[in-house]
Amino acid sequence: MSDQATKGHPKGLYVLFVTEMWERFSYYGMRALFVLFMTKALLFDKAFGSQVYGSYTGLVYLTPLIGGYMADRYWGNRKSIIVGGVLMAAGQFFMFLAGTFFQQIDFASMMMYIGLTFLILGNGFFKPNISTMVGQLYPQGDKRVDSAFTIFYMGINLGAFIAPLLCGYLGDTGNPADFRWGFLAACVGMILSLVLFIFLKNKYIVTPEGEQIGMAPNKARMETVEVDTAGEVKKTFPLSTIIIWGGICVALFAFFKLYMEMDIIGCFIFSLTISAPGLIISDPSLTKVEKQRIWVIYIVAFFVIFFWSAFEQAGASLTYFAEEQTNRTLFGKTIPTSYFQSINAVAIVIFAPLFVWLWGGLGKRNMEPASPFKQSIGLFLLALGYLVIAMGVQGINPSTKLSMIWLVSLYTIHTFGELCLSPIGLSMVNKLAPVKLASLLMGVWFLSTAAANKFAGTLSELYPEEVKLEKSFNKNTTPEIMAMLNAQVIDTNTWKLDPTGNTQIAYASISLSKTNKDSKSADSITNVSIDSVKKDISVYALKVIKSNNRNFNRVIMTDVKDGDNSYPAIITHDSVEVVVNRVSTKKEVVQVWNLKPKKPSFLGMQINTLYDFFMLFVYMAGIASIILFFLSKKLLSMMGGVR
Repeated sequence: MSDQATKGHPKGLYVLFVTEMWERFSYYGMRALFVLFMTKALLFDKAFGSQVYGSYTGLVYLTPLIGGYMADRYWGNRKSIIVGGVLMAAGQFFMFLAGTFFQQIDFASMMMYIGLTFLILGNGFFKPNISTMVGQLYPQGDKRVDSAFTIFYMGINLGAFIAPLLCGYLGDTGNPADFRWGFLAACVGMILSLVLFIFLKNKYIVTPEGEQIGMAPNKARMETVEVDTAGEVKKTFPLSTIIIWGGICVALFAFFKLYMEMDIIGCFIFSLTISAPGLIISDPSLTKVEKQRIWVIYIVAFFVIFFWSAFEQAGASLTYFAEEQTNRTLFGKTIPTSYFQSINAVAIVIFAPLFVWLWGGLGKRNMEPASPFKQSIGLFLLALGYLVIAMGVQGINPSTKLSMIWLVSLYTIHTFGELCLSPIGLSMVNKLAPVKLASLLMGVWFLSTAAANKFAGTLSELYPEEVKLEKSFNKNTTPEIMAMLNAQVIDTNTWKLDPTGNTQIAYASISLSKTNKDSKSADSITNVSIDSVKKDISVYALKVIKSNNRNFNRVIMTDVKDGDNSYPAIITHDSVEVVVNRVSTKKEVVQVWNLKPKKPSFLGMQINTLYDFFMLFVYMAGIASIILFFLSKKLLSMMGGVR
């Protein structure tokens, strides 16, 4: 071995460290602001915002399959990383444009969706290739590789720690117009990552012999063939098998779409999550032992879906909770909601060495739990974290804000669960996967993570809302309603002084109708009936509306008839300044807020309160933990001696 092996780590590791650190800064900075931007600037309701969030994070874990294939087959690691970086920088810039023109909802939404598309594709090219290059810096059998990946992992967490703080400081100010500065900071972080990689790669990212790493594609690995006893090439996946599982994938897509009524992205992810593993296990060249080990990967991956779907609530429902139900005042200042997403990264940096010491110490005594046992512990800790916060919210009034210690405790306990489960999973796939299917099975593992993230968005849609934005009107509002709104000016400073907790608002009765069934234009308000009486409405409901739409200053209470449905509601009105072609104009905006939205349910469980919502994750993760624990002994025997 060369002298380099005794002189610490090659400088190329630190180039990859800072490259990945700034890329993760870009990703987590945008993620910390994402659902806040959708709900507070674009005024999406929480359910729709959660759906978009789940689709985005789900697809982020699908595209590395494409990026890894392109690098292996055609481009090599370096070109793939550069292409991915350029796409992600462009995506963050489109998010900046969305934040800049947030008052023009249609245009801002289009910019956001374009930005998300670029980010999803860019991540696919970037993420799988930079990790691959770390191991290539070292000669075969070098003992420094494990510590190199530990250092590299710290770069990821350093970026994840800094991002919510800086991007949150710039973007999460309470003013919707400032979200753009957080997105711009994420864009700058991605550009910095790209520039550092481009200018330092040729000098430092080299093998111990001085050869450039990641220049050429890895075709040799993909073109490996097996020959049977008769000397004929074995077909890994016969055409008939591919057609059968392709048909199953289409059938599953139709089932999820027509019967389960999922969105297209969810249908695609979940149907692929089932059919792709089925295709792989149908490989006729697999031995009995190989099939058993693959089944272990599949079973554990299934349980991991429950872990990540609950863990990833950090970017959606737990962000809603931090925004609305957490007392974020510290030393007289309000902590931005986005800051809480740094807790996980800080906890990993603090506690990861302790877990390494723990597993190492148990290993020396032959007491270290096998991988499935560790993962069941991870699920148990996840359930415990949600149980803690469920106890905190039990029986509280929706207007009550909890101490931030509850949320900090949850994130810390979840980090313990992550340290039991996440690193173990990747290692287990590497140990159990047949060499010829190693990349595909790693793809299946990430596919389960994609399904988990999409499922996380679906679960986050169950977050119970006390007041829900139902409709927005930019036109077609009747003169009667506008006159009524203009007459009702509410002094928001008196809300908190009202000893009854209520305030009286003029009462009206309206009906909603479509101007044109085939048109995308806004609904119209018709059949106006105005009553002279006033009705009480809770100050809490008004505060929720005010927190989502800080400009409104006129409001009436109403019973809304929308087709066959009716509900008590508040209609608000404001004038928003819109700049088009440098010309400033005022745009009238009318919104209908449902005061008693229908509570969601899941598998027959009604989610009426936050306690019900958090207990759902306790049951889900707890049951999964118990089942996996009792399956672990059987799984261990199927692993054929691998631990």
